[in-house]
Formats: sequence, C-alpha cells, structure tokens
Amino acid sequence: MNEHVRELTDENWDREVLEAPETVLVDFWAPWCPPCRMIAPSIDALGAEFQGRAKVGKLNVDDNPRVAERYRISSIPTLLVFRGGQLVEQRVGALPKPEIASLLERQLAAAGAGSVA
Repeated sequence: MNEHVRELTDENWDREVLEAPETVLVDFWAPWCPPCRMIAPSIDALGAEFQGRAKVGKLNVDDNPRVAERYRISSIPTLLVFRGGQLVEQRVGALPKPEIASLLERQLAAAGAGSVA
C-alpha cells in the first residue's frame, strides 16, 4: 500500500467509507491470495491517479471479518464501489487495471463528479 491507498478496518469503516463525501473504491483482499497480490500494484496506482476525485482503500478480510461478513464477501479479490455511503457496484476477481479505472470513472460520472475543477 502507498500513501494514496487507505487501510480500511472494522473500526474505521463507517468514517472512511459510509460517511465519505467522495466515491470510494474498496479492495477486499488477503495476503495469502495470489490474485489479490496480482492486482495490488493496480490498486496502488489507481489511488494516486484518482487522488482528489475518489478514495481508494483496501480491507484485509482476515484482519477485519465484521465488514467482510456484512457485505457477504465470499471470494477475493472483491471490489466494491460506494457513493454517498451506498454500495453502487461490486466486481469479483482480478480485473485488469483499465477495467477497474473504467469502473471508477463510470461511477464518478454518475455522481456528477467526473471532472476536476
């Protein structure tokens, strides 16, 4: 993880995701998961690319079981996108970086925040 990707936990979930004013991309992952490790550089890069427009975070499902159970995460990596505290998109699997970026761009456009002033 880098300075542009937030570490999400059971404790900070509501504040960082549900109460966030911006669109939030969450990567549910675990250190033992090869596909999770495969997309980690893409998630890190997207955190930097979308800085100021969207929040990018990662939640380790082993260390934070309450949130993982709450959203019925049964396969990882799972990517969830939240807008206004509401789950608006869910994708399972190791998606290529352009597909994750497109997913985020689509949600930003839907939120009316597709461009930076």
